[in-house]
Amino acid sequence: MRVNERDGQIEVVKPGTLTTVQDLGRYGYQQYGVPVSGAADSIALRVANLLVGNPESAAGLELTLTGPILRFAADSLICLTGGTVGATLDGNPIDMYKSIIAQAGSTLRVGPIVRGCRAYLAVHGGVDVPHIMGSCSTYLKGKIGGFQGRALSAGDRLAIGSGRNGGETHAKVLKQMANRRLHPSRIPDYPMKKQVHVILGPHIDAFTEESAKRFWAESYAVTTQADRMGLRCHGEPLSHKSGADVISGAVPVGAVQIPADGQPIILLCDRQPTGGYTRIGTVITADLPLVAQARPQDMLHFQPASLQEAHRRLAESERWLRQLRLACLAGRRECL
Repeated sequence: MRVNERDGQIEVVKPGTLTTVQDLGRYGYQQYGVPVSGAADSIALRVANLLVGNPESAAGLELTLTGPILRFAADSLICLTGGTVGATLDGNPIDMYKSIIAQAGSTLRVGPIVRGCRAYLAVHGGVDVPHIMGSCSTYLKGKIGGFQGRALSAGDRLAIGSGRNGGETHAKVLKQMANRRLHPSRIPDYPMKKQVHVILGPHIDAFTEESAKRFWAESYAVTTQADRMGLRCHGEPLSHKSGADVISGAVPVGAVQIPADGQPIILLCDRQPTGGYTRIGTVITADLPLVAQARPQDMLHFQPASLQEAHRRLAESERWLRQLRLACLAGRRECL
């Protein structure tokens, strides 16, 4: 999106634990070693964008564990989704999964995320940063994309995209789209104990029969070694028949790698394009947001899933998002 003089700015007063600009990812460059990146919980970002009238792929802010304090220089339509977090606008509590107008000069304070790990802030018009290899997403390890290739810091100023309009027209557009909310029954929950569905991986035969059974029977705790690249888990270790290393190959998001210590690693959006550890399975796409919202000490219990079930669950999710998109386009205040 192109910035002009009328476009408002978001000033970062306090950045929070880790706040980055993310869209839906950078595709087509993994052969060069560049990860996809993008929102770890892509559903939460897509919903936030729909509620403020953006394309689902618009760039927003991903907030991790503790949110930022932001000041708006111009009237803006915003929406918070994802992990449960308390937030106030000029001291007044605001609801999640609801579009609201932040008036010029107002301050948004987002506190600790108390359930889940990541929240998302969308603003009408999108966060305007340069497109690098077709995406606005931040890849922190490579210092690529987003705002100067890094997490936000106090004093940063973010432009809002040219989807905004000036003067009375802009005010009218914001008013028309304000107070859209997701129906309470559709707001996701992120319990500390999560059931995660996994399709068997290409190296299932590399594990002893006892270990293969243990993977489904045991629960694994998310450790503090968890970031946008992946989650290290801890539980009863799995045993390989003849070592954990295999010939390096492409690894998808959600791949469950088992290195020599026998503890699962679930790869997320900033994962490396290839890997040389055995893969016992892959988390189905529909459960990736649940995994992305896992925080240290959360417990994951893996359940086997068929490819047909994975396709069915993904189709259901996309069907609901299409219905939400249509409800927003129709101007409905309470959306599905």
